[in-house]
Amino acid sequence: MRLEREGVSGQRVAYGLEQLTAAWTAAGYRVVTSETPGETNVVHVRLCRSETVPSGSEAFAVRVQPDGWRIEAGDDTGLMYGCLALSEEVRRTGTGPARDLEEKPALRLRGVCVGLQKPTILPGRQVYEYPWTPELFPWFYDRDLWREYLDVLARCRYNTLYLWSGHPFGSVVRVPGYPEGVEVPEAVLERNIEMMHWLARECDRRGIWLVVMFYNILLPQPFAEKHGLPTQLSRPHPVAADYTRRAIATFIREYPHVGLLVCLGEALQGAEHQLEWATNVILPGVMEGARAAGLKELPPLIIRTHATDAERVLPPCFAIYTNLYTMTKFNGESLTTDGVRGRLRELHRRMAAMGPHVVNVHILANLEPFRYFAPEFIQRCVLGMREDLQASGLHLYPLVYWNWPDAPDACEPPLRQWDRDRGWFEAWGRYAWNPDRPEAEERVYWRDRVREWFDCDAATAERFVTAGNEAGLVAPILLRRFGITEGNRQTLSLGMTLEQLVHPERFQPVHDLWECLAPPGWRLQEFVARTMAGEGCPGETPEVARQEAWRRARRAVQLLDGAEGGVCGRKEEFLRWQNDFRALDALARFYDAKTRAAEEVLRFRLDHDPARLERAARALSGSVTAFEELADVAGPAYRFANSLQTGHRRIPWPAVVDGVVTNFHWSHVLPLYRAELREFLDRWERWKRGELGRDQPPPRPWPAAQVRVMGPGAETYEVRPGARPFRDRSYRLVELAPELHGLTGIRFSHEEAKNGRYRPVEFEVDEPVYVMLGLFRDERAIWLQPPNVDAAAHWAEQGSPEPVLRNAARVEQCPVVDVYARRYPAGRNRLEVPGPGSFVVLGVVPASATLTPRDVEDPWP
Repeated sequence: MRLEREGVSGQRVAYGLEQLTAAWTAAGYRVVTSETPGETNVVHVRLCRSETVPSGSEAFAVRVQPDGWRIEAGDDTGLMYGCLALSEEVRRTGTGPARDLEEKPALRLRGVCVGLQKPTILPGRQVYEYPWTPELFPWFYDRDLWREYLDVLARCRYNTLYLWSGHPFGSVVRVPGYPEGVEVPEAVLERNIEMMHWLARECDRRGIWLVVMFYNILLPQPFAEKHGLPTQLSRPHPVAADYTRRAIATFIREYPHVGLLVCLGEALQGAEHQLEWATNVILPGVMEGARAAGLKELPPLIIRTHATDAERVLPPCFAIYTNLYTMTKFNGESLTTDGVRGRLRELHRRMAAMGPHVVNVHILANLEPFRYFAPEFIQRCVLGMREDLQASGLHLYPLVYWNWPDAPDACEPPLRQWDRDRGWFEAWGRYAWNPDRPEAEERVYWRDRVREWFDCDAATAERFVTAGNEAGLVAPILLRRFGITEGNRQTLSLGMTLEQLVHPERFQPVHDLWECLAPPGWRLQEFVARTMAGEGCPGETPEVARQEAWRRARRAVQLLDGAEGGVCGRKEEFLRWQNDFRALDALARFYDAKTRAAEEVLRFRLDHDPARLERAARALSGSVTAFEELADVAGPAYRFANSLQTGHRRIPWPAVVDGVVTNFHWSHVLPLYRAELREFLDRWERWKRGELGRDQPPPRPWPAAQVRVMGPGAETYEVRPGARPFRDRSYRLVELAPELHGLTGIRFSHEEAKNGRYRPVEFEVDEPVYVMLGLFRDERAIWLQPPNVDAAAHWAEQGSPEPVLRNAARVEQCPVVDVYARRYPAGRNRLEVPGPGSFVVLGVVPASATLTPRDVEDPWP
C-alpha cells in the first residue's frame, strides 16, 4: 500500500494519514509512502486538493481509481475526514470501498462536553466553584487519557470539545492588575497553562475546536475576599466588571484559538443586568483580546439562552458582535422527545434566525445511571434539530456528566464513559454528520457495529439493536408524562412519591416538560378530571404512557434473555446491558403501579368512593414490590443513581439532609418508600374510622430566633393575625399557619418592592437561621416570583426550592402566601431576592429547628 500526498501537508493531514496507516497495517498490508523507492505492484492512496470540494466545508470525496483510491477535499480537515472514512471502510471490510464516497456534514458544529466540576459542592464554596487542580481533577493532566478520548471524538467526526467550568480564568490566566485573580498555586497555574496549550494543539490536529465555558458573575475566591465581595454576584459591580473584562481579554490573548461559551446567568439576575454585562464587559473583553492577539477576524463566541431572557438580551449583542452563535437546550436537562413544541420550539427558531444556532443535549438526568443505545430515536432527534429547530450545531453531554471520566458502574477499575457508552457517542456523532440515512441501511450498519463490539453472531446483534431501540423510549415516556421537571432536580430512576404524583403543584413543576417537551397528551390530574367528567382524552394519556413504557422495557428484556450465549467478546459488558434492561423493566413496573395508585387517590378526591383507596393501597404496595426488585437488580451494579449529589437534587427526596449527602442510591430510598406505604395504610385506616382530620391538635409554633435589622427602610414586627407585614400599607394578616405564630418578621415598603426598588435588608443573627420568605401566589409582575429552580441552582443550595408551608397565610387584598425557608449563617447578612416584586418576611427560625413541610389547607393524602 503506497500513500501519496500531492502537494498537501499539515497536522490534520498527518493525523489522517496516521489513522489510515494503522488501518491498512491492521488489515495485513505493508504501508509505504511516495518517497519509498523500488516498490511495484502496490495499491495507491492519493491525497490531493480539489477545486470541486468547497474549502472550509469539511467535505471530502474518496474516488475509486484503477490502482487504488484518491481522497479529494478543499481543506486539510476534509482530507483528514477522507482518511478516517477510508480507514473505517478498511477496518470493516479489510479493503477500500468499491464505489465513490462523497460526504459533507449536515451540522457545522458537532461537539461534546467535559465538566471540570464535581458531584458535590466543595467545603466553603458555592455551586460551580471548582479550581483546576490535580487533587480535584487528576484526569485533566493525563495526556494518554486525552489522546484516547480525542481519537474517539475524531472517529465519530466531532469537531468541538467544550470544557465546562464555573469560572476558569482563575485557574488558567494571570490577569494584569489583579494578582488576587489567581486561585491555584503558582506551580499548578503553570501546569494548567501548559496543559491548555497542549490540549488545544491536540484538538486542532484532529480538527476539533476547543471551547471553554463560564457562568456569570462568578469570581475567584481570593479576589472576592480581597474586595469584600461574594464569589457570586446577582448584579454587576464595577471592580468585578473590570476584572472580568481583563480576564476575558487575557484569555483570548493567551489562547487565541480556544473559544468561549458564555452563560450570562445563573447567579446574574435580570435581563437589564445581563444585557449590561454582555455588552459592557464580555463582548468588549473578547474584542480587546482579539486585538491583542493580532487576530484578523473576531473569534466565534457562543452565548447560551439558559437563565436569560434571550429575546431581550441577544439582539443587542448581535448588533455589537457579528460572529455569534446561540445555544439552547434540546429537552431541558433530560431526553424526552424528538419533536419540541410550543414556546421552546419558537425560541430555537428565533435564535436560529439571528445566526448559527447550537442545540444542547443537556445533562440527561432521566437516563442516569443506565446505558443508552437507541439509534432510531437519536436519528429522529437530530433530524428534528436540523429540520424543525433549524439548528446548525449539536452540543452533547455524556451520560454521567458529574462523574467524568468514570462510569457509575460498581467496577474496579472504573469503566471509562467513552468505552461504556460508545453507542451513545457514535450514534449522535454519526447523525450530526448525516441524519439522512435510509432506515434499512442503518439497521445493517448498527447490527455490524454491535457484532464488532461483542464479537457476536448476526442474530444476537440484531436482537441487541432492537432491544436498544425499545428500551431507549422507556425513560423519555415516563418523565414527560409523569415527571415534575426535565431538570437536574429529579432522578427518574429513584422513582417518585405519591404526593409528587397527586400534588405536583407542591414541587414547582416545570410546565414546559409536558407543554413543549412531549407529544400532545394529558397529565394525570387532567386525565382524571376529564374522564370523570366523561370527556375524551386524545393523545398520549397516562394509561397509554405507562403501558407503552412497560411494554418496551419487557420487550428489551425478552430480546436479550439468553442472548449471551452468542457473545464471544466483552461478555461482562453484555451482561451489564442485560442487567440494565432488567432494571428498566422493574422501574417501568414501579411507575405503572405508583401512577395507578395516584390515579385512584385523585378519583377518590372527586367521588369519595372508598373502594378507590383500597385499590390505591394495593397498587402502592405493588410499587414497593417493584422497587424492591429494582434495588436488588440495580443496587449492586451501581455506585449511585445520580451523579449530581447536591441540595439541588430534590425529587424524589432531597440529596442533602442535615448536611449529609444521601438519597442517591436505591438502598437509601427503599426504606422511605416502605415508610410511605405504612403511612398511607395508617391514614387509610384512620379515615375509615372517621379519625382523619378530626380533633387533631394544631402544629406547635416554630421557635423564634433573635434578629436585628440594620439600617433604615425596614423594621421587625411580631407575626400574628392582625399584624401589618408592610411598612407602607394597612393590609393585615387575616389567616396564618400555627407554625408562624409569634415569630419575629421583617417589614419594608411594599411600594418599593413591587416597583423593583427593593433595597436588600441587612440583618444580624447570633446563630444560623431560616428566614421565612412569603411569596404571593400570583403571576402578576407586582409580586416576587419564585425562580425557575432548574435554572437557579443557588436558590436550592440556600434552602428548599419548594414551599415549606403552602397556603401559609392570607393578607388583606392580596393573594394567598406560600412560605419558603431561606438559610443564612450567623452574623450579618443581606436579604437578597431573586427578582423584582413584593413579598413578605413572616419570621426567622433557628436553623436547628425541624421544619415539617405541609399544605396548611389539605390534610389528605
